[in-house]
Order: sequence, then C-alpha cells, then structure tokens
Amino acid sequence: MNHLIAPSVLSADFRYLARDLEMINNSKADWFHVDVMDGRFVPNISFGMFIIDFIKRVATKPLDVHLMMVEPEKYIEEFRKAGADIITVHFEACPHLHRTIQQIKQSGAKAGVALNPHTPVEMLTDIIKDLDLVLIMSVNPGFGGQSFIPNTINKIKRCKSMIIEKGSSALIEVDGGVGPNNIAEIVKAGADVLVAGNAVFKTEDPTATILELKNLEHKTLTV
Repeated sequence: MNHLIAPSVLSADFRYLARDLEMINNSKADWFHVDVMDGRFVPNISFGMFIIDFIKRVATKPLDVHLMMVEPEKYIEEFRKAGADIITVHFEACPHLHRTIQQIKQSGAKAGVALNPHTPVEMLTDIIKDLDLVLIMSVNPGFGGQSFIPNTINKIKRCKSMIIEKGSSALIEVDGGVGPNNIAEIVKAGADVLVAGNAVFKTEDPTATILELKNLEHKTLTV
C-alpha cells in the first residue's frame, strides 16, 4: 500500500476554513485529520462536535478524528454522529481500553489507539488485533510546530513487527514534525499514514506540497 497523507485541519486558516477544506478535497490527500483537545489531557483546547459536523458537510474524504481528551468514552457516539469515520483515543487516557475500542467499533467507526512518546508500543500487544489504527505521536501532544522525536523511528519498526507477528491489519499513523525532510525514513520504517499540519498549510502551495509528500518516499528511495 502506498502511504496515505492526512492533513491536520488544526493547522488550517480558520478565517477561510471552507476554502482550506475544499483544497484538501481537491488534492491528493487521503484523509482529514481532526484533533480534538480538551484542555485537560493536553494543555490546549481546540474544538468539538460542532466543527466536526461542519467539516463532514464539506469533506469528500474520511474524517480521522484524534481525541486528545480524558474520558473519551463519554463522547464516542456523539463524535460518530458528527461525522467521525475513524476515532482514535489515547492509551494513557483509557483505563478500560478494550471496552472503549469495542464501543468505537459498535458506533460504526474504525478504532485507533494513540501512544504518547514515552509509551512503549508493546503496551498494545494484547489488543493490537482489535485495532484498525495505531497512532504513534512523534511529538508531545497538544502543540503544533514541534520537532520530530528521533526515537519514533524505532517505535514504528517495533510496532510493524508486532502487527505482523500478531496477524493484525492495523495501520500505523505518525503525527508530529512530519515533512519532506523525514517522510522517506518514516515510511521505510513501516508507517502507513502521515499526518501533516504546518508542513502543508504553511507553504505557498499546499496542494503541491501534498502531492510532493505523496510522491516523496518513492522518489527518495529510488534515486
């Protein structure tokens, strides 16, 4: 499978949100990545169901909703109703993770689990076959514009080995500090989905940047 690109809506210009959403629709991007931050699990607050409902009305591609929040189980059905196609919760926020994963699946969404930089991927050994997605945070969650943590490459490799060993079909997503300078190494390590925020929206031509990110791994590794 060629890697997928999921532009992070949080990095869009909210003065012209509809314009930026249409840009993603018309680009080679694969998913919309939507970060929900509650001000408790992470320091920042972003947005909730209302904005997700608006994005869903415009989007022609799946909504990949990343819940950076405590007690996500209280809101799974509401996020699904608002339009989430993939719902990812944090390992660190879910004391009853298996139950929460089943709740996501019963809502009709695909289920993902995110891991903070300090959390070993091996913590998912007993649940990996139930997952559709493993989101490896390559920065500390809550703020955009951070630098990629180098140890993430090792985590991706270990996660890929675990997925193969356990016979899981889960995809590996990487979020934080992803850009043209490191995407080849990230994909080569085993990542399937790359979240890109500032790397897309802070460029002069985001559409061209998305195309570059889609093609970069192939070009770099075959030179």
